[in-house]
Amino acid sequence: MLEGIVRDSIGKKATKALRRDGYLIANIYAKGMDNINAAFKSNEFIKAVRAKETLAFPVKVGDQELKVVIQEYQKDPVTMQLLHVDLRVVQDDVVSKYLVPVKAVGTPKGLKNKGVLIYSKKRLLVKCAGKDLPNVFELDVSDLDVGDSILVRDISVPENVKIMEADRVSVVGVIKAK
Repeated sequence: MLEGIVRDSIGKKATKALRRDGYLIANIYAKGMDNINAAFKSNEFIKAVRAKETLAFPVKVGDQELKVVIQEYQKDPVTMQLLHVDLRVVQDDVVSKYLVPVKAVGTPKGLKNKGVLIYSKKRLLVKCAGKDLPNVFELDVSDLDVGDSILVRDISVPENVKIMEADRVSVVGVIKAK
């Protein structure tokens, strides 16, 4: 389990000092809960995110144990070092909106016809309770030829999960290479 500290001061000086010591600044929030200003060791956070098997993963901040998902992160544009992360608490019985990643499975037959696989949406916005949260949407792209795409309405969605995108929006497709 990833362990972090609760930040006492949220000022610029304290934030710079924490970053200098190798910490990643984080905000943890949820519906009906006070925001938690936290900090995690940068290397430990990256290792925990890479090793996670589900979309939601556990963290311990102070004396609280929470199950969270990464909502947004910010990187330094020059060094690509992680600077800040927003974590949303997954509450099992509260319906909320989450971003679920899209993963293409298979090799499209359009690649042999000088096509390129493109992702129009890397993550899809869904509305569901925390207990129904899917880990990933796996899309089989092996039948896609040049000019074909998979739309939101073509995705099989688990029960009690609703995709908040329009059903005519393309998620992945194969286009002709230029």
